[in-house]
Amino acid sequence: VQLVESGGGLVQAGGSLRLSCAASGSIFSINAMGWYRQAPGNERELVASISSGGSTYYADSVKGRFTISRDNAKNTLSLQMSSLKPEDTAMYYCAACIGSDYECDLFEYDYWGQGTQVSVSS
Repeated sequence: VQLVESGGGLVQAGGSLRLSCAASGSIFSINAMGWYRQAPGNERELVASISSGGSTYYADSVKGRFTISRDNAKNTLSLQMSSLKPEDTAMYYCAACIGSDYECDLFEYDYWGQGTQVSVSS
């Protein structure tokens, strides 16, 4: 499975960005997908995830501001980010889980993209 992110950039606080992730390869094996982010000096954190059935999870820090979605027909994952804050600045990574529902529910992701940078200025 190969994952390629796009859509990052520089935006002012309060603005919006939409990240996309294109999946290729053994996409039939993908169960859940998610977005992680990592800021310099910080650990990587889960931002949002979506199961094969469409169930979603959001980190408390982004609830109400970010929306994750997936288009299985186009093999894409998206993250709509609104009301962006400077603390949202990070490298954002797309991830895919090919394990069981149990493993994916534990966010045990197997494949990762290279990341796309999101920078929010104050």
